[in-house]
Amino acid sequence: MLHQLYAPSLGLLTDLYQITMAYGYWKSNLQDIETTFQLFFRKAPFSGNFAIVAGLETALALVEQFSFSDSDLAYLRQQTGNDGQPLFCEDFLAYLGTLSMNVDIEAIPEGTAVLPHTPLLRITGPIIPCQLLESALLTCINFQTLIATKAHHICQAAFGDTVLEFGLRRAQGFDGAISASRAAYIGGVHATSNVLAGKLLDIPIKGTHAHAWVMMFDSEPEAFEAYANAMPNNCVFLVDTYDTLQGVHHAIEMGKKLRQRGHEMLGVRLDSGDLATLSIEARKLLDQSGFPNAKIVASDSLNEHTIQKLKAQGAKIDIWGVGTNLVTSQDQPALGGVYKLSAQRQSAHHPWTPKIKLSNSAIKVSNPGRLQVYRCLDQKGQWIGDILSDESETLTGQTLTSLDGQPVTIDLETCQTRPLLISYMQNGKRSMVSESIQDIRSRSLQTKACEQSLPFLSAQTWHTKQHLMKQHRP
Repeated sequence: MLHQLYAPSLGLLTDLYQITMAYGYWKSNLQDIETTFQLFFRKAPFSGNFAIVAGLETALALVEQFSFSDSDLAYLRQQTGNDGQPLFCEDFLAYLGTLSMNVDIEAIPEGTAVLPHTPLLRITGPIIPCQLLESALLTCINFQTLIATKAHHICQAAFGDTVLEFGLRRAQGFDGAISASRAAYIGGVHATSNVLAGKLLDIPIKGTHAHAWVMMFDSEPEAFEAYANAMPNNCVFLVDTYDTLQGVHHAIEMGKKLRQRGHEMLGVRLDSGDLATLSIEARKLLDQSGFPNAKIVASDSLNEHTIQKLKAQGAKIDIWGVGTNLVTSQDQPALGGVYKLSAQRQSAHHPWTPKIKLSNSAIKVSNPGRLQVYRCLDQKGQWIGDILSDESETLTGQTLTSLDGQPVTIDLETCQTRPLLISYMQNGKRSMVSESIQDIRSRSLQTKACEQSLPFLSAQTWHTKQHLMKQHRP
């Protein structure tokens, strides 16, 4: 279903400098050079030490559809440089018109928890398609990974309570809303209010009614009566349009009428005020009136911190509706993922040459080579760390090095290790059947925190990195 979002192609969903670099590679006759790029983030969001990978299926669907239409090429033909001349020559535009995204993509499965500096995707192929995909891949992976991680933190704060994603109206446009609903579900929420996301992505949908419904009638009891007549088996009454506790009384009266008719009120929703106190009082009223199974739903600018605070105050809330702070990740609106060249070679008959990006900031120095990621689990299955190792290297009981330069010893003979990067696309074609979003979500729900905040480098990778740093520094 994701293909529906990316047809026709989004070939121009890129930054201009990607196309000007592609033109430069073509003019320099470098278009056949093979490259490997790695997509990763440098710092875990929300003061945590890991993120939940999301956005891969969206990215793969986009790559499959990626091309330059006649309309795209006509638009590029209109672009001029500072000299007033066409920015791109006709031969290059013709080249783009026939360009195939003949790349290989290895990736860490969605829903997996990952540490900073870990390659989430490894993209290999001719330099021009690899370069042109950078911006599109980053926008898919950065945003959804951020939102999935935010959802994970919110669901952890809720301690197993039901969490609903209510953010459509506050999301960054319709594509942002759909992507946020998908990522939030992967991160652990139970359902979304976004009906289109539900249809396209097979996510459960939930919803109640708004204040406008109550305001349309002369009184709150009349509004609840009309809603009960329309939706007798799906009544969660929003009780704070006028006076919250009075609204709970009105909901209870309507609940008694529903029961007499053979139906059951599902609950009430609180959307403003002192949610801790109001939920406690609402719970007392519901229990005293014979509705111990009626749920209390709360919304109103919730995030993981307010949920934790409300729980500490003894709030009697069963279901948490989280909107703005989830889908916009208001406290940290960007992940900061990057896409760096890590290796190149003249052709398949030549060896790979590792590449490094240096910086005066240690956190911005990239890890060279074609890296594989190995997850390390202790004998109890506890996540103890990850190892970044060149794909040509065989892991043995060697001394590892953390990214901050500290030596680390892990007994690789006794712990369990498994590679995380697996093939999803070969020569532009899928090599892995798409997973259901339910399976991806299940993987996310199994996440347990890792004590390590950074991955380890294998001996060969550490040596390569140090060698290249010395070679390129003045």
